Amino acid sequence: MENLWRLATGQDPNPEDYQGIDFWSNPERTGWLTKQGDYIKTWRRRYFVLKQGKLLWFKDPTTAASPTGVPRGVIPVSDCLTVKGAEDVLRKPSAFEISTPNSTMFFLADSDKEKEDWINSIGRAIVQHSRSLADNEVVDYDSSRR
Repeated sequence: MENLWRLATGQDPNPEDYQGIDFWSNPERTGWLTKQGDYIKTWRRRYFVLKQGKLLWFKDPTTAASPTGVPRGVIPVSDCLTVKGAEDVLRKPSAFEISTPNSTMFFLADSDKEKEDWINSIGRAIVQHSRSLADNEVVDYDSSRR
């Protein structure tokens, strides 16, 4: 039933969102988080992997450890505007949120330390991604002079 709902609402990630990412090999961060659903606001425990500027989640670590595994979802860090604590919003301990231009997603970590570690790791990935974009932008100031 859940798979039918995911197909009908377009929740399955596009393979292009994670193509070329060896998420099963040397990820930057992995672990369990509880994520609030996008449409049906239930909480589900998922296994998360942060790698190469993508936050991917899986039903279990076995799927995440397999080259043939398919993530349940993907958030490109390039889409992230903020990552911050959300205990005051959700009134739940160890809560944090990730905001993109289109949505705000909520997560629960197993402890405050885990929450801070995830916030720091995702924040670092956002900064690294923005730096790599800035490094690739070449401005030719001489081209406007005549």
